[in-house]
Amino acid sequence: MTDTIAEMRLPTSELRDDIPFFTKVLGMRMDMIYPADDPSTAVFSGHGLRLRVEKDAPEQPGTIRILTSDPDGFADGQRSLLAPNGTRVEIEDRNPPMIMPETVHSFVVRRLKDQAPWIIGRAGMHYRDLVPDRLGGSIIASHIRIPDGGPVPDMVHFHKVGFQLIFCIHGWVDVVYEDQGPKMRLTAGDCFIQPPEIRHRVLEASDNVQVIEIGVPAEHVTEIDHDMQLPTPHLCPDREWQGQKFVYNQAKDAEWVPFRLPGYICRDTTIGANTKGVAGVQVARRGEGEPQWAAHDTDIHFTFVMQGTVILEGEGRDPYPLEQGDAFVIPPGMKTRLSTPSDDIELLEVTLPGTFNTTVE
Repeated sequence: MTDTIAEMRLPTSELRDDIPFFTKVLGMRMDMIYPADDPSTAVFSGHGLRLRVEKDAPEQPGTIRILTSDPDGFADGQRSLLAPNGTRVEIEDRNPPMIMPETVHSFVVRRLKDQAPWIIGRAGMHYRDLVPDRLGGSIIASHIRIPDGGPVPDMVHFHKVGFQLIFCIHGWVDVVYEDQGPKMRLTAGDCFIQPPEIRHRVLEASDNVQVIEIGVPAEHVTEIDHDMQLPTPHLCPDREWQGQKFVYNQAKDAEWVPFRLPGYICRDTTIGANTKGVAGVQVARRGEGEPQWAAHDTDIHFTFVMQGTVILEGEGRDPYPLEQGDAFVIPPGMKTRLSTPSDDIELLEVTLPGTFNTTVE
């Protein structure tokens, strides 16, 4: 087997000034130095790095970021340092707390016919942004499609999120999850919630599979897990990740009950119970009676039109005729009505938190 090692080269004008900084301040090990009579090159290793500091090297000094579980105990608590050779060193928390931005409420309507661009994202998937202003960074809602079916070039990974939903609206996709058994097939009307940091991998998809993905907050980190193999050998259906359980909810055999809004019925995906109220996900259809004006008091209220047509009326707004592929966000306290729904209307409603009050006029 070939013995290979990689180094990052940094310049210096006086090596003797850099040695105590890299060894004593940063706690790195000096592995090599030469020539003996007038050293001009030294190699240091530590924190996953191997640095070659070389006198009069042509590169710029650059920046080193060191991530540690104890940033206050590293380098006497300094968060920004400047090495004698000019290299900037930033000390960061290895596992920083997730920051949930305060929601900037707005009334948002995003229609498919407005032809928002599809962006090629991770693993070759196409993304269409459903909430462009992200409500101040509190949520990202994406319409995702994979045009060509077959194996998906994905790796075992996880997301540092507060909540994440995958709802299939067309086709199918096979995914495998940590501690949840063999691969599962998500078909139209089915959904997963991916609890924070659960390892998973997308395996295969049908032609033109389409899903709605909701992530909170909008900007969150995806990390690759190079060590875990999926499926894992143990089945742990009741395991919790940061208080949330994995949910695989299927549309078949669903029980339909009266919705919170008159004129509609709904099926519950059990996500409210399994996230302890962090979020709620309902699918609504046409029911008995006429739609009424109503307002809610939840922080985030997102709806996607999966099928049929409906008119969204809002106080002080012109009516919006909506159809399949359209989405909207209603801020708390705003009176709206979903009027003239077609018989085949089907709406995906996602709310955070999942427990809230609705006031019907």
